[in-house]
Amino acid sequence: MKWNQALKDYSLYLKIERGLSDNSINSYALDVKKLIVYLEDNNVTVSPLDISSEQLQEFIYTSSKHLNARSQARLISGLRSFFDYLIFEDYRTTNPLELIESPKIGRKLPDTLSEKEIDSLIAAIDLSTPEGERNRAMLETLYSCGLRVSELINLKLSDLFFDEGFIKVTGKGDKQRFVPIVASTIKYINIYTQAVRPHLNIQSGHEDTVFLNRRGKQLTRAMIFTIIKQLAVKINLNKTISPHTFRHSFATHLLQNEADLRSIQLLLGHESITTTEIYVHLDKKHLTEVVEKFHPRK
Repeated sequence: MKWNQALKDYSLYLKIERGLSDNSINSYALDVKKLIVYLEDNNVTVSPLDISSEQLQEFIYTSSKHLNARSQARLISGLRSFFDYLIFEDYRTTNPLELIESPKIGRKLPDTLSEKEIDSLIAAIDLSTPEGERNRAMLETLYSCGLRVSELINLKLSDLFFDEGFIKVTGKGDKQRFVPIVASTIKYINIYTQAVRPHLNIQSGHEDTVFLNRRGKQLTRAMIFTIIKQLAVKINLNKTISPHTFRHSFATHLLQNEADLRSIQLLLGHESITTTEIYVHLDKKHLTEVVEKFHPRK
């Protein structure tokens, strides 16, 4: 079996069997591509079925000179997944990464914004322009629904169930969930879709997309990043923020107001509760209040 064929089959497996998004598939594939380039550059002729732990250890050691601990751990995890696939398909009987340990890394806590900071960012939007109405609706949706940026830019008009108070969100791996939407956010989306969007020259294929650029096409992830960073500069916010910061803030503020983790997990579309548990570590004051309120020995 040749490396390129194995990588092609592996990518297909990730898409069909595991239902991963294109971004996730590309990320996993990149780890294997790095290994392929290393083998070619060093004239190492070995197949995916025969490569040894020692050869992989040498590759990881060489790569680690240019990687921080988190990136190194990600590389090892990606390669381990690839060889697990080969075992799953009965091409190998052992995973050569089994005895290779990942570097210990701390859990990175997400950055969050206070309610006041979110209000300030949204208040800084110039509503005298059509794009301003759109941007307000987008940021309100990011925060009030806890969306990923990819979920925001892919939101469809046909996903809006305002009479029922929900929107349908398509998340990672094309998994769908219904998320409640508050009346104020519905109002801002309606202002945009009814007063601004109809005046755009909407391009073919984008008729059902909610948020559009000035050319009538779907917005890019990079454009959302740019809009938010420009607002941060405008209000002199000394934090590094992104669209995901609004999602983290959504979850954190729910937890601070005593929402349970299981509900937050469902709202965020996390497959595992352990992913959601990171928010428990954000607010030590909240944890103290929980113990004082609910523990029988308070």
